[in-house]
Amino acid sequence: MGGIGTCLWFNGRAEEAANFYVGLFDNSRITDVSRWGEGGPGSPGEVLTIAFELEGRPFRGLNGGPEFTFSEAISFELFFDTQSELDAKWNALTADGGTESQCGWLKDRFGVSWQLIPSMMGSVLNGSDAAGSQRALQAMLGMKKLDIAALQAAYDG
Repeated sequence: MGGIGTCLWFNGRAEEAANFYVGLFDNSRITDVSRWGEGGPGSPGEVLTIAFELEGRPFRGLNGGPEFTFSEAISFELFFDTQSELDAKWNALTADGGTESQCGWLKDRFGVSWQLIPSMMGSVLNGSDAAGSQRALQAMLGMKKLDIAALQAAYDG
């Protein structure tokens, strides 16, 4: 088997999305672009698919049309050690039409769902102090963008 990848279905914005994502993550690049030729349903020269890597993982953007859209049933998880790293990605992903949701979830301007998660999340939600974990859970439920210090403070009581 040659590996596993992810195909994202866009309505004419695959190249824009791929360029945005590649600019957002280190170790990322466009690897291939295929364009419509004469006689296809798309305009000649328009992007049909665009292959790209994010942090070395393969993705493909497909300009498939308006028939299918993204939902929260699939999301990408990003883990962060610091609040400043989380904030920077949150701000970039919600810019220009992205929307915040609850508990660290958001949709970017293309409708793709993301979860931005502090690396310490497991230690406060599943810690040895059950009451602290409950406090951290309640704190998380009241947040949109997750706040590492506030989650830790809630756990600590």
